[in-house]
Order: sequence, then C-alpha cells, then structure tokens
Amino acid sequence: MNGCACIGNYDLCVNQNATFTRVFTWITQQCCNAVGSQPAPVDLTGYTASMQIKPYALSSTVLYDASANITLGGQAGTITLVIPAAQTDSFVWWSGVYDLLLTDPFGVVTRLLSGDVSVCPGVTGTGGSGGGPQYILTPGGQAVLTPGGQGVVTP
Repeated sequence: MNGCACIGNYDLCVNQNATFTRVFTWITQQCCNAVGSQPAPVDLTGYTASMQIKPYALSSTVLYDASANITLGGQAGTITLVIPAAQTDSFVWWSGVYDLLLTDPFGVVTRLLSGDVSVCPGVTGTGGSGGGPQYILTPGGQAVLTPGGQGVVTP
C-alpha cells in the first residue's frame, strides 16, 4: 500500500450544551499528485456525506447521526460539521466512535476520517428540545421541576 488510501484519524471532543463546529479540508496527498504538482483541495461538488456516532465500531446502536449536520464546500474541499447546542444538550452518553464517509457522484464511497468521540458533560443546559427535564427557578430561589418539563415562573 502506498499510503494514499489511508484514512485520517481525528478524535472529537464535544462540549455538552454548546454548539460543536469543526471544518475539515480534504487535500490531495503529495504521493498521489503528478511530479512537481502541489497538494490541492479535492472538489466535493456532487458528493454526499454521512457520519454516525456509535458506542463501538460494530454496534447496531446509533448514538447520534450527524449526516444532516454536514455541509460540503464544493471546489474548496471543505467539510463543515455543525451540531447545534440543542442537540448536544441531549447527549447523555459520554464516549463513542465515528467515521465520516463521502460518496462521489459515481457512487464510490471513501471513508475519510474516523476516531473516538468524547462528550464533556455540561452544567448549564440550553433548554433545547432534546435535553433532559427542564427546571425553573421560583421567586423563592428554589429549583422546581415543572410537569412535563415545561413551566412558567409565577409570582
């Protein structure tokens, strides 16, 4: 193997209750270019991306499917992953693994990245729809769980 088909390994650390953003650029490797040429971004026009986080590699359990959170940057070769705070708020798992697959317009799938995912637990929730129970602070200064996780502070 000449090294050109190797996938990258990049571990992700997601802060719970915060927006997670990473931008990757797929660059051709020097070994794969013609003599004298410089590495350049891979044109991702027409590509699709998929990414899942699972507890371990062969698990059938999907902790989070991030495919809809990926935007591809065409000729710039960028792969932008943005997981909104409302989603990370619902992460109640603390570790897993992922891989990132890119499919070209001809159906050829490339496994570009893989790695571990860790979630750093948050303290302050965003109140996102996916989060746990919602607490409110009453005028008396007491945190109270409201029915159904919803509520209004009353005087």
